[in-house]
Amino acid sequence: MVSSAITQIGDGKHLLVAFSSTKLNDTQKKWAIIEKEAFAVLVALRKYRHWLLCGLTVVYCNYNPLSYLTESAQKSAKLMRWAYSILFKYHPGHKNVVADCLSRLES
Repeated sequence: MVSSAITQIGDGKHLLVAFSSTKLNDTQKKWAIIEKEAFAVLVALRKYRHWLLCGLTVVYCNYNPLSYLTESAQKSAKLMRWAYSILFKYHPGHKNVVADCLSRLES
């Protein structure tokens, strides 16, 4: 299962707006961790695209390797197809409680 939480910054705090989750099929379960994490972001962006207004979206994640997707590292064909205008910012689990909790849910 992959999960996401949509927040909006207000008064310097992340205010929860929505949650979503999706079960992975058998093929998706075999993906590398970074592909699963990127897929979770993709699912959220597709589901809430009407709220994001096609602008720059900042994704706060508790999985640091996702930040390489927006840097100059070589990207897989699958990850390139999923490209959006995204800025990934790493926040460790103790600072990103919602993402940390969602990442520990079992499928």
